[in-house]
Order: sequence, then C-alpha cells, then structure tokens
Amino acid sequence: MSDLPACPQCGSEYTYADSAMYVCPECAHEWSSTAATAAEETRVIKDANGNVLQDGDTVTVIKDLKVKGSSLVVKVGTKVKNIRLVEGDHDIDCKIDGIGAMSLKSEFVRKV
Repeated sequence: MSDLPACPQCGSEYTYADSAMYVCPECAHEWSSTAATAAEETRVIKDANGNVLQDGDTVTVIKDLKVKGSSLVVKVGTKVKNIRLVEGDHDIDCKIDGIGAMSLKSEFVRKV
C-alpha cells in the first residue's frame, strides 16, 4: 500500500512523488511535499558542544579566529552578545566589540 497522500484537488489515490513535489496523474495537479518543506524549515543550528542556538543568544569563541583581509584576530574567550542565525556556511551574524560586524561558523562558538 502507498503511503502517499491523496490528491487534494480530485481525491485520486494514484499520486506519485517527483523530487519535492507530489503529482496527480488524473488531474495533473502538483503540490509540495510537506515532509520535504518541513525538514528544510526546521533547520537546527548547534554550537560546538551540541547546544541548540537561537537568535539573541550569547556565545563565546572557542578558538582564535583570523579575520580575513585584516591583521585582526578574534581571541579565545571573546563573548559575543545578541547573535542572529542566518543561512549559509557562516551561520551566525554578529557584532564583535573592537572588530565590528562579521559572520561566524557555529562550530567555533559555545553557548553561554
């Protein structure tokens, strides 16, 4: 038996999955797979110790980080307040005193 949902438009049980979409062969209706979109929307960002990070958290840097294009270094133990989580490789946007706005990777911070 198929575990795919019935077509919401015509009620047909003969639906099939096409990448992240469901398709009804009888009425040609297409709709998004809620399982695929729910997994993308619930992206969880964790720190180096596995704690879940949220917008507004305070974190501490656990490794000396060189600032690209500059001779500045973010030292171990630097406290970063009010972080903002974003999509991408560097998933934390923040402002560090003495350096300014920058992006960090969550693997180099620890939640306070």
